Amino acid sequence: MDPKFLSTAIEAVVRAGDLQIAKFNTGVRIEKKGAIDLVTEVDLEVERMFRAMIAERFPDHDVLAEELGGTLRGARHRWVFDPLDGTTNFAHGVPIFCASLALEIDGRAMVAAVYDPNRKELFTAEAGVGSWMNGRRLKASSSATVLESMLVTGFPYNIHEKADEFLKVFGQVLKQARAIRRLGSAAIDICWVAAGRMDGVWEASLKAWDMRAAALILEEAGGRVTGMAGEEWDPYQGHILATNGLIHDEVLRIIN
Repeated sequence: MDPKFLSTAIEAVVRAGDLQIAKFNTGVRIEKKGAIDLVTEVDLEVERMFRAMIAERFPDHDVLAEELGGTLRGARHRWVFDPLDGTTNFAHGVPIFCASLALEIDGRAMVAAVYDPNRKELFTAEAGVGSWMNGRRLKASSSATVLESMLVTGFPYNIHEKADEFLKVFGQVLKQARAIRRLGSAAIDICWVAAGRMDGVWEASLKAWDMRAAALILEEAGGRVTGMAGEEWDPYQGHILATNGLIHDEVLRIIN
């Protein structure tokens, strides 16, 4: 695989993080996409930077990114980019957000990079090679039961319409896990499972750019990724169960 792919992914997310930090807590303009779904001028600035980078280096590649839409040409190479994962945190001054980028070749994620600029943590992966944080090899946790696990989840943007349904599952997990956390960035959630800080994450109503990179990072750290019913994971179906692998079947039983 062309080494320029990974180096481009790393450069893109680190530049994104620098732009995020430069604008963090400076009163950036915030707009609403939905009742509680936000977009800031930083999301847009970062995405424009990235699209320009890819257009210059790999003009025949597709870009699928959160904010600016655009047409996909059916290229073999597709960059899947979230310019600011954790926009609501960012808008409220909470320092948990990141940029997330994966490169798909023929529909398969081959390269991933996620950068958390507040902790200066760069997560990277190459399919079949492994995953790293700041150059240190990642390995998912060895927790064997949900009772000894710390799990993490996220609330969908339509939570106001589906609160009861969500809270039912949340309550079932809460009764059996050591702890549940809510960080507000799906990409960081999954990367923290890869790093062994969390043992598993479940979440519905996500987009491919929220999960694509981090899921590869977790799989390359020895974790397991499926849909929430245990089916083969499809990043374009919008839901995920991602664990250290050891507790996966137990979590599936609890949430279903």
